[in-house]
Amino acid sequence: MQGSAVSEFLHRPYDVVTLGETMIRLTPHGFQRFEQADEMQVHVGGSESNTAVGLSRLGKRVAWISRMTDNALGRQIVRTIASHNVDTQHVVWTNEDRVGLYFLETGTPPRQSQVIYDRANSAFSKMKPSDLPASLFRTGQSKWLHITGISLWLGESTRNAIETAVSLAKQAGWKISFDVNHRALLCNAHDAHLYCQALFTSADLAFLPIRDAQNLWQLDKSLSHEAVMDQLLELRDGKPTVMTLGSNGAMAGDKAGCVIQRIEPVEPVGRLGGGDAFSAGFLSAWIDGKGLLGSLHWATAAARLKYSIPGDLPLFDASDVLRIASGSTGETLIR
Repeated sequence: MQGSAVSEFLHRPYDVVTLGETMIRLTPHGFQRFEQADEMQVHVGGSESNTAVGLSRLGKRVAWISRMTDNALGRQIVRTIASHNVDTQHVVWTNEDRVGLYFLETGTPPRQSQVIYDRANSAFSKMKPSDLPASLFRTGQSKWLHITGISLWLGESTRNAIETAVSLAKQAGWKISFDVNHRALLCNAHDAHLYCQALFTSADLAFLPIRDAQNLWQLDKSLSHEAVMDQLLELRDGKPTVMTLGSNGAMAGDKAGCVIQRIEPVEPVGRLGGGDAFSAGFLSAWIDGKGLLGSLHWATAAARLKYSIPGDLPLFDASDVLRIASGSTGETLIR
């Protein structure tokens, strides 16, 4: 962009503000097991910041809010996210607590990948409502607030912070995007349902994989995809709802009906962050008015691209996604 265009971009309202924890990820090289690794690769990863990076790289103005320990690891995380033109000025810095870590052992069939979390007592897990930047949550400052269930699973403090952020955003006239994103290692399905039910039913746009619909809302696993979507739309009073179907693609619905996007399965190089790339693709297209099917095209294209990229971050741009999405097809489902 030219200088005047850059200035205009930096002074326009945010398209999306995200809020959540980002960690350092350590991964053995190749497909090594933890017990045989003598060195590990370092990545930066967190669901909300992954989505923020994807949105930014697709041309949206995005800010990311978090609470971060002011040490070399915390500064590396924030510097990495900021390098993708995500505004990090609202991060709350502290000299206390710690930076969360997680470890990924990449498996290949028949061995599954494994994740070990080391994030207890992290700086973000102690974020309080008073840490939120009150000056940000004003009318006209952003169009959307995007959050995920992961923050709800981390404890009472972060739940209170999320609830306050949602309330402030709604008062300011922003819309709410919520990705259920259940992590069984952080919270069991029963409690996860209790913590996210109100937000899931009230959000203007909601994302979830079909497994979360089945496990958290105890929906019959023998139901067709269309029947599951019908039940979710009933819970959400017909508000736009997006459900990923694994290798079967994804579907989205609202009061007017639902659409499904079939995909060709890909062999993932970097599976982690695929769901975040999906939500970034969908939300970017939704903001641009592409509708359910057009947004699904962008979302599935973004996720497939992310599967080809090591690490957590969706390092693509709009031209990459357009190339994949332009060949997409969809099927309208009539209920």
